[in-house]
Amino acid sequence: MNEIDLDAYWMPFTANRQFKKSPRLLARAEGMHFWTPEGREVLDGIAGLWCVNAGHGRPKIVEAIRRQAGELDFAPPFNMGHPKQFELAERLVQIAPAGMSKVFFTNSGSESVDTALKMALAYHRARGEGQRTRLIGRERGYHGVNFGGISVGGMVANRKMFGAMLAGVDHIRHTHDARNAFSLGQPAHGAEIADDLERLVALHDASTIAAVIVEPVAGSTGVLVPPQGYLERLRAICDRHGILLIFDEVITGFGRTGAPFAAQRFGVTPDLMTLAKGLTNGCVPMGAVFAKQSVHDAFMSGPEHLIEFFHGYTYSGHPLACAAALGTLDTYAEEGLLTRAAELEPYFAEAVHGFKGRPHVIDVRNIGLMAGIELQPREGEPGKRAFEVFLDCWDQGVLVRTTGDTIALTPPLIAGRQHVDRIVATLHEAIGRVA
Repeated sequence: MNEIDLDAYWMPFTANRQFKKSPRLLARAEGMHFWTPEGREVLDGIAGLWCVNAGHGRPKIVEAIRRQAGELDFAPPFNMGHPKQFELAERLVQIAPAGMSKVFFTNSGSESVDTALKMALAYHRARGEGQRTRLIGRERGYHGVNFGGISVGGMVANRKMFGAMLAGVDHIRHTHDARNAFSLGQPAHGAEIADDLERLVALHDASTIAAVIVEPVAGSTGVLVPPQGYLERLRAICDRHGILLIFDEVITGFGRTGAPFAAQRFGVTPDLMTLAKGLTNGCVPMGAVFAKQSVHDAFMSGPEHLIEFFHGYTYSGHPLACAAALGTLDTYAEEGLLTRAAELEPYFAEAVHGFKGRPHVIDVRNIGLMAGIELQPREGEPGKRAFEVFLDCWDQGVLVRTTGDTIALTPPLIAGRQHVDRIVATLHEAIGRVA
């Protein structure tokens, strides 16, 4: 391999100095694997970055992108359209939770979150309740990296360098409960944590609150699975006070929990839902927001020639992204991937819960094909133990992800038992080697 100059690129969410001393480069990918420029095979244990749900290099997706680039490279999205935008929206509505019948396209999960927050604020204004301007997030929540997302998000490291955030934002408690350590699937304790929203209603008054946003499963903070009854309780409180409920399904969408969307897995339907990642199998940047018909219809008033919602992006519904998404949906449908995680979940769950009792392991959490193995932090060195496990796994040819001192596993939905076995065995060896 020719020498690559690493100096100019300022890498995202990366320890840049450490990386550039010992680079980890990927050159190609197919199926369940990456390959380095030197030709070393690396098993993908995290679906790229929670997004390559159908595995890498899928022919239908690749060909759809190639064909679209030669046919229509770009179409202006404002007051114009192209056929694939409408085809994709209809296809998405067919697999969405019942009642979520409108789709707005963005280019990322972060943009989807900001779009949903703006929709919520504008919705109340359109209905004559413009005083509802307060947004409620959740501690330990991750909703992307735009100012709206980090304001309602609750991960300290993502917020502390960037000032005061948006005004009028508050947070409910996170769902991490020590009583639930090593729970298999949904934990038994903690439905009452949802009642913390009532505390904020009493503090701020419901008439000032526009929306509550949560991840059905909090992913980037370490796979926090909702306690039994928690999401149902949150939905009921929002209904009682006229507050919109937003689910951030950027990570959990498109089969990760064993259903097309986590809302269906848990039987709770929000008013707005954010999507990205698995929408295009990670091939072309794209996001979306699902909206209930009633939310959409609140905007459809006034003269018909005027814009109803002053929001959008140059690349909303980009032709290449739409083509990639349609190819992705075809692949999911033909191979049953939107429910595949439910089939493999029992085997996966048993495998990851085998870490109980291992040195430094203080919790294991799982749902569908996602798991978090939490390690005891070293005193004065938070995150370092997990990072060393990550590096050890990389050296052994398996890619895992760390968030703090939690190892996250989210393999592509095409994974077989042999892949689960390899990932878990490698992780056991790595944990055994790290002091």
